[in-house]
Amino acid sequence: MNKITTILFDLGGVIMTIDQSEAVRRFTEIGLKDACKQLDPYTQGGIFGDLESGKISDEEFRAELSVMIGHEVTWEQCQYAWMGYCGGVPERNLKLLLNLREKGYRVVLVSNTNPFMMAWAMDGDFDGKGNPLSHYVDKAYLSYECKVMKPNERFFRIVTAEEKIIPNETLFVDDGPRNVAAASQLGMHTFCPQNGADWTEEIFDHINTNYI
Repeated sequence: MNKITTILFDLGGVIMTIDQSEAVRRFTEIGLKDACKQLDPYTQGGIFGDLESGKISDEEFRAELSVMIGHEVTWEQCQYAWMGYCGGVPERNLKLLLNLREKGYRVVLVSNTNPFMMAWAMDGDFDGKGNPLSHYVDKAYLSYECKVMKPNERFFRIVTAEEKIIPNETLFVDDGPRNVAAASQLGMHTFCPQNGADWTEEIFDHINTNYI
């Protein structure tokens, strides 16, 4: 019998809520005319995907976005637009992360993200109380640092190798169906809450189950 010992959490749509429409509105505001076609709630493409998979830096993204828009945009404008994705960080979620760590679970962040978002998340502004996201997790694996995005199997292999975790003792929590399917194929147990849902009670149905 195996029990869950490690829990992998997505950021957007799980720890924080995602506001896709606000992200589209902000990118449109800074001049990107086809923002609704360029942006995706789960896995980005084009220069957005290149940024989140670490193929280009934040400065290279800013320069390429400026060309797409037709005028220079600043790093701060890029961050403002990306931050549209952040609908909020429910305190209940943060309390749950701390509670799980206190209970002895290893809590790990696994996120498709970029330097603009993480400059905010790893700053004291993250929870409004002076604590960065790193205060709530044991380790963070970020797509742009790993040079690959979920649901690519290589992303999961990096995490499992670095963490030395056993798949059937691991719970993967992500709001993206394709990401959950990929983790499941590797033998991990999965939980796919909807963006914005209160999953803080339901998660224990997955944690407290003994698996063969």
